[in-house]
Amino acid sequence: MAQSISATAVVGKRPTSIGQVGIIMKYTFLDYFRSRRFFILLFIALLISAILTGVIGYYRPASFMASSLGFYAGWWGMSATFVVALSGIFFGGDAISGEFQNKTGYFTLPNPVRRSSVYVGKWLAAFIAATAILAIFAAITVINGVFYFGANVPYQFGESILFSWFYLMAVLGFTFFFSSLFKSGSYSILVTAILFLFAFTLIETLVSSLAHIEPWFLLSYGSQIIGNVLTVPYPAHEVLSSFGPGGGTTFTSFNVGILEGLVIIAVYFIVTAVLGLVLFERKEFN
Repeated sequence: MAQSISATAVVGKRPTSIGQVGIIMKYTFLDYFRSRRFFILLFIALLISAILTGVIGYYRPASFMASSLGFYAGWWGMSATFVVALSGIFFGGDAISGEFQNKTGYFTLPNPVRRSSVYVGKWLAAFIAATAILAIFAAITVINGVFYFGANVPYQFGESILFSWFYLMAVLGFTFFFSSLFKSGSYSILVTAILFLFAFTLIETLVSSLAHIEPWFLLSYGSQIIGNVLTVPYPAHEVLSSFGPGGGTTFTSFNVGILEGLVIIAVYFIVTAVLGLVLFERKEFN
């Protein structure tokens, strides 16, 4: 396995901590290709792109075709966070728990390999693989946008890509935390999938709409900047909507500001990445 090979390389060359990180990163990245998960996620990204291409080309929805900015807001703003979440689940869900479940840690960690090097190396490999998927999805978005609107690519799209990349760091930090928490890859993948695909969105809706409280404590709330930056003017921070007879029921929705969103994402990344490393350092192989 990749971890066993990396352990052999570490023993033979006795590299520094940075060298250990590079070795772990290299073989973990190669392991993604051997397990075909990279190509499965690539297929999903291409499938999403194909569906969007077909629907937009056939129906020409007004919201997409009104302007270049509207096109990128509709295509990228609605799907980028989903692609990032899937990338985190695929590449980070069992990255650490697999060391326990597959018993690879028994071969790697008794050698002079720092656990922190294993953790950071695996995180970097996951980050590079996920970035490649995100870059391919962004390239297909631009190709479609250029087809309809020429080289008129709005600068807000570049900002949204940067925010998506930043959000990817937090998603991987979060998934690595749960991967360190559980010794079963199935549990860690299931929990992160439920949180990112269902729970965060549901909690955010309930907290903001019914309790009228800004959900500043949720990562999904911070990720709103990816789509909101593609809206001109930028959405108002608080929006009230009334429904029912006579407008008797009032719902509140919040839109995170760019600075606030970046802070939320940064805090999630730092806290979860550090906690995940601490858990991995202290967990015993038994």
